[in-house]
Amino acid sequence: MTHTPPRASHDHEPHAAHQHGADHDADGQAEILDLDAEVLAEHIASITAWLPVGAGPRHIVDLGCGTGTGTFALLERFPHAEVTAVDTSTSHLHRLFEKATKLGLADRVHPVQADLDATTWPDLGTPELVWASASMHHMADPDRTLRQVHDTLAPGGLFAVVELAGFPRFLPEDAPEDRPGLEERCHAALDRHHAEHVPHRGADWGYKLTATGFTVEAERTITVHIGPPHTDAVGRYALNSLRRMRSRVARTLTAEDLTALDRLLDTDSPHSILRRGDLTVRTERMVWAARRT
Repeated sequence: MTHTPPRASHDHEPHAAHQHGADHDADGQAEILDLDAEVLAEHIASITAWLPVGAGPRHIVDLGCGTGTGTFALLERFPHAEVTAVDTSTSHLHRLFEKATKLGLADRVHPVQADLDATTWPDLGTPELVWASASMHHMADPDRTLRQVHDTLAPGGLFAVVELAGFPRFLPEDAPEDRPGLEERCHAALDRHHAEHVPHRGADWGYKLTATGFTVEAERTITVHIGPPHTDAVGRYALNSLRRMRSRVARTLTAEDLTALDRLLDTDSPHSILRRGDLTVRTERMVWAARRT
């Protein structure tokens, strides 16, 4: 199994020249990824428990591991397994490895920095399970990535693809009071942004997996509806998520909607999203379990 320290070389995503910017953005994503893991821990555990793996895998690869949401869920689900955690971001990998060390799991986690869009991947061994959560739609050529996963897996190994149905929703439909429906309008603007910049979001992964030579053994949709009442983590999850959404849709919102959104994001304001007691977390995740036969 390849074991590369979290601060390895910079030859990835998508070119070495862009690495500093990629890691700067990764720093901004880290908190929201950690909050996602905390808020949705029960739902993520239900996905790992559902996987049709039979005997527990000993070697797992987590593609696009981020700060370790899937990695640690898989380590808990499969106590005898080791995980090779692959990501383009040095800061994400460093954060993941720090968590593993604090949890006493450093000997079971092997961070590998790599550009998954590269034509040649590092040696990831021959895993019995490959996990890709919310990462496949970011690939420049997902069909090529699927072929690489197929060739990497052990014969009979399982590939678990987890994809988001959409960005989480947090506010009631009639909120905020001065601009009802604001969140839905932000989502419509975000969908237009994704259609332009993330063309593989919402792809038919079942079809793509079958076309690559996998046998799709099972698929399911996980529906998430949490609260109210909600925890502080949900409030921070909503705040960070809407901040990230704002960065993508601000230029297409009306001045009135942008002003209302900024009031929600102002943590010192009485209208701050952190002061609302009616927050929920509503989203869906689709899962495909595909076998290399």
